[in-house]
Amino acid sequence: MSATMRAGVATEAGLAIREVSRPVPGDEQVLVKVAAAGMNRADLNAARGAGVATREALGKPIGIEWAGEIVECGKAVKNLRVGVRVMCSGSGGYADYAVADEGRTIRLDGLDIEQAAVLPLALMTAHDAVVTQGRLAEGDAVLVHGASSAVGLMAMQIARLRGASVIAATSGDSAKRDKLKPFGATLPLDPADPAWPDLLLAATGDKGANVVVDMVSGPSINSVMKASAVLGRIVNVGRLGGTKTEFDFDLHAAKRLAYVGVTFRTRSLAEIRAILERMKADLWEAVSAGKLALPIDRSVPLAEAVDAHEHMRANRHFGKIVLRP
Repeated sequence: MSATMRAGVATEAGLAIREVSRPVPGDEQVLVKVAAAGMNRADLNAARGAGVATREALGKPIGIEWAGEIVECGKAVKNLRVGVRVMCSGSGGYADYAVADEGRTIRLDGLDIEQAAVLPLALMTAHDAVVTQGRLAEGDAVLVHGASSAVGLMAMQIARLRGASVIAATSGDSAKRDKLKPFGATLPLDPADPAWPDLLLAATGDKGANVVVDMVSGPSINSVMKASAVLGRIVNVGRLGGTKTEFDFDLHAAKRLAYVGVTFRTRSLAEIRAILERMKADLWEAVSAGKLALPIDRSVPLAEAVDAHEHMRANRHFGKIVLRP
């Protein structure tokens, strides 16, 4: 096995394909020969070294989810072995080889390799938002704000699987909005329409959404609170609409809303392992049966990753983009 490999690395100018040293697994890690890597919006910032200490990130492979075959195991790895096909989350997936913590690695059991590469982050994030933080109960109404994102598409599917009564889903792109119903949306909404919270309230007998998965945040938060039920739970997953805005504290208090912020950036390895285990316990049977899946927008060679980043930056994709080393 060569001591070097190709990888998509962070540079001051953005993503670049370079030859770098092949990683070595630690005691509780596995080395995976990457067959496919999922692209995420966070990768756009990571490509310039954002998200961690920039000086340390520059020149390092990016990519936070991938799938492939284990080729080496650390000495403390207990439940995996060489030759097993797995899907993983962590760092460095835009590469020929990547290391993953054993506790963030799942056996595939026949799952398509490209589908496996795009599922880890969406499954963990959406399950944590809908089930753990959102405390979805059967019959609850759900709002997924920014539903055409991968996490949004997965959140709707999980809400449907868990028996939500109404699944409202916003998207500012009419073509994407038309594609949401197969993923569970019962009420697609245009967030540019000032009346969208009223449409949601009407669909829920004026009660509102019990659980909100908010991928947008920013100035739309007050509309989201208007659309929420008394004692509703809003989970701030994404901030595509901005990170600062005016906040109606009186509306927040009147509805006695729980407003929960989540990010993987400040979670410990132990916390991430626990999120994965809860997701597997609840969802893996459905994943294995093909009941939870994401559309593949396109699958391209790693050499075309820079162009694929521009495709994502322009929001021209629906579903996930796959990179193949």
